Amino acid sequence: MQLNQVKAIITGGASGLGNAVAQHLVANGAKVALFDVNEEKGQEAATALKGHFFRTDVTSEEGVSANVAAARDAMGGLNVLVNCAGILGAGRMLGKEGPMPLNTFATTVMVNLVGSFNVAKAAAALMQNNESGEDGERGVIINTASVAAFEGQIGQAAYSASKGGVVGMTLPMARELSRFGIRVATIAPGIFWTPMVDGMPPQVQESLSASIPFPSRLGKPDEFASTVAFILGNRYINGETIRLDGAVRLQPK
Repeated sequence: MQLNQVKAIITGGASGLGNAVAQHLVANGAKVALFDVNEEKGQEAATALKGHFFRTDVTSEEGVSANVAAARDAMGGLNVLVNCAGILGAGRMLGKEGPMPLNTFATTVMVNLVGSFNVAKAAAALMQNNESGEDGERGVIINTASVAAFEGQIGQAAYSASKGGVVGMTLPMARELSRFGIRVATIAPGIFWTPMVDGMPPQVQESLSASIPFPSRLGKPDEFASTVAFILGNRYINGETIRLDGAVRLQPK
């Protein structure tokens, strides 16, 4: 798919990796609709990109369905979804204040896993009606997992479970949607520069960078965005999870 033909919904598009994807796509002629819970940042980002913003709770079935349809109408079509919305949900099973509240675990899974599926199914329901392009392609869905899906650290049980679920649903989704010409892929980023990392002390940032074999630095959001663009442009990438991590393997803590 050519980037100048892309009409994309990007969840978590107001900041971080999602916003980097939106900027990259728009710079290459795409149209974007940003979904986020942060109204102020979302409106600001959409205005800067000459795109559209829809305040969206990805865990709301009715809200997502309505906003996906509205985004399609606003852009004059929909052929790409990039799921970047997510939360950390950090916490130990048995912390200093006792066992983790079940709601903490459930909320993390709801946003990161159920939310990704919720937006994906709503987008696919509309993409299936697109006119087919080369190889019969009608759309692309790209989800965001994490290297924590494979080697989660202490305190990441909820987060790792949610991201492991994203990896696990990638292939069956790709297999099911293949008859409609819709591809599904997932990116599992390592440690990237995000607003969360910006708020960490310099010594913590340096320690994180030193843990990455090569290049020994944190990932740049535009490197994530260019990986999204690569997946969009290469139709033979389907049902796959791509680690984007500088060969890092997370230690227990």
